[in-house]
Amino acid sequence: MTAQVLDGEVVAAGIKADLAGRVQALIERGITPGLGTVLVGDDGPSANYVSMKHRDCEALGITSHHAHLPSDATQQDVLDVIARFNADPAVDAYLMQYPFPKHLDFEGALLEVDPAKDVDGLHPVNLGHLVQGVDGPLPCTPAGIQALLAHYGVQIEGRHVVIVGRGLTIGRPLANLLTLKRPNANAAVTVVHTGVADLGAYTREADIIIAAAGAPGLITPDMVKPGAAVVAAGVSFEGKKLVSDVADEVAEVAGWLSPRIGGVGPMTRAMLLVNTVGAAERRVGQG
Repeated sequence: MTAQVLDGEVVAAGIKADLAGRVQALIERGITPGLGTVLVGDDGPSANYVSMKHRDCEALGITSHHAHLPSDATQQDVLDVIARFNADPAVDAYLMQYPFPKHLDFEGALLEVDPAKDVDGLHPVNLGHLVQGVDGPLPCTPAGIQALLAHYGVQIEGRHVVIVGRGLTIGRPLANLLTLKRPNANAAVTVVHTGVADLGAYTREADIIIAAAGAPGLITPDMVKPGAAVVAAGVSFEGKKLVSDVADEVAEVAGWLSPRIGGVGPMTRAMLLVNTVGAAERRVGQG
């Protein structure tokens, strides 16, 4: 068996094509969607990721608003940018690129973000809406994973999903999203982590495995039920090399597998655009 590739580049391109028409419709009504980014310091991967987001915006006609603070910025410097973006009608949604320098309080800053402009869907208000099943900005990586699986016909409803990783950006919100009684959800979800003694005892029972622990090669072929769908959401760096939570050999056992590059990453960026355009459309509805 060789796994079908869950190609995020292909799916993201289709999402962007749909968004292009929505952006044009907004522009014709005098509204140009705007995405803001806040980068603190000079972390290379973070700076590169922000640049990719702005290129995505340019391709769709979404304006970019960027604030780059030095690594020694104070908490007040960050809060000043947040206040400016909250008040700027041209910024429909924005994000603070994680990680922050260790002397700064990322969670404290997040609390000051206007929930309506929270493009990452990670503000406590938006996470609360997710738990309640209330519409609002969804966390981008979980929403991207759901859309990726749905595009390739991987059945989620009624299936057993095992999420390896309990982080705020993927594991916990994804568990809530996939248990909602909605299309492409309504699953039985188990959340485990690297502190569990025998991960394989859980993953071998899964129809879908989401690896989101940031532990290189954590998921090996013997941990995967033949034919299962495996999403490699967790990545880390070994030097300059990007490595996956999922061993390459899993492709010989799984039915579907997302690639190390071009899998979840493009879907996350596409969902940032979805949330930005959605925020702009809500601005039209309120006008």
